[in-house]
Amino acid sequence: VRGVGPELAAAIAEEAPYESMEHLVRTMPAERPLDLPTLEALAAAGAFDSLGLDRREALWTAGAAAQSSTDRLPGAVTGTRVPKLRPMSPQEQSAADLWTTGVAPDGHPTRFHRSELDAAGVVAAADLLTHPIGRVKVAGTVSHRQRPMTAGGTMFINLEDETGLVNVIVSKGCQARFRRTALMSRALMVRGRLERHEGVANIIAEHLAPLTLPATLPSRDFR
Repeated sequence: VRGVGPELAAAIAEEAPYESMEHLVRTMPAERPLDLPTLEALAAAGAFDSLGLDRREALWTAGAAAQSSTDRLPGAVTGTRVPKLRPMSPQEQSAADLWTTGVAPDGHPTRFHRSELDAAGVVAAADLLTHPIGRVKVAGTVSHRQRPMTAGGTMFINLEDETGLVNVIVSKGCQARFRRTALMSRALMVRGRLERHEGVANIIAEHLAPLTLPATLPSRDFR
């Protein structure tokens, strides 16, 4: 979880179980305090589900629990009473998972837009090995961008959807036409030519467009 290193994680696990979020805060040693950003990250990640708090309730409670400390009386913090809040939608929960942990175990962002992507003629990654050779559309979040010195300026982009990875090859000419999109977009819709060789599918990009998704992560670029 974002902001929770191995030492803090071990300290939290060692003292479990906890009766409340305030109990957790007060139990942590002074050299490893739980500040508000860390509590909010834990709350957004669903770490307090076992205490009967859904993620929105836990985020509300974090502000109050962060006020607690061993030099204050237990239960003396204010604002712990949670109003009735709408639970996170599956899309919001997926976004929270990505922001806090880097993975979305209950749904990649494209999963929630598959009907629109299908309507636009986008082929899922898992279907590229059986799809007819020719021009196709693919879409997903950008996981990697690479531009090896030996590739003559060609860029290789890995897109990810809820079914797998898509290899996209972007020539120098295509990069010149869509430079900002190719370099900056966290998610892309790509139109290009599907090729297959020895069981590997590649898309030779002809057109790149940014794809709007509720949550994405920065790609690993040029390594």
